[in-house]
Amino acid sequence: MTQFDVTFFVLLGIAALCYLTHNNTVTFAILLLLLFKLTPLATYFPFLNRYGMTIGIVIITAAMMVPLANGSISYKDILRSFTTWQSILAVVVGILVSWLGTRGVSLMGANPTVINGLIIGTLIGVAFFKGIAVGPLIAAGILSLVIGKG
Repeated sequence: MTQFDVTFFVLLGIAALCYLTHNNTVTFAILLLLLFKLTPLATYFPFLNRYGMTIGIVIITAAMMVPLANGSISYKDILRSFTTWQSILAVVVGILVSWLGTRGVSLMGANPTVINGLIIGTLIGVAFFKGIAVGPLIAAGILSLVIGKG
């Protein structure tokens, strides 16, 4: 069996697992990769490998900022983020998670061998614990604290 056959079936198996566990986001992402793999779009894998994470972060950030941009969150709502201990804690946790994500990106760039473990762990979390696939960045950030890299 060639490398293409093995990776195709591994991706297809993961897509099936994610479909069965109702994780449509990961199922869609894997099917998109299979579409790339099976068509001339495969030539864009290096681009996707290099810029995909950044593009994804930009899209997620834009989606999170829609309520601010469309006016459904006012400046008064933003100021209220500093009025209760829960909302202040939310700000602090947001800062911590952002910092962990930065460490995670650095660790994955400096130590790419951890990426496979992070992907497998994230897929297990997604498939069996109803997680979402934002885990690798934060997981890498936590791992960087544990192993002292990043």
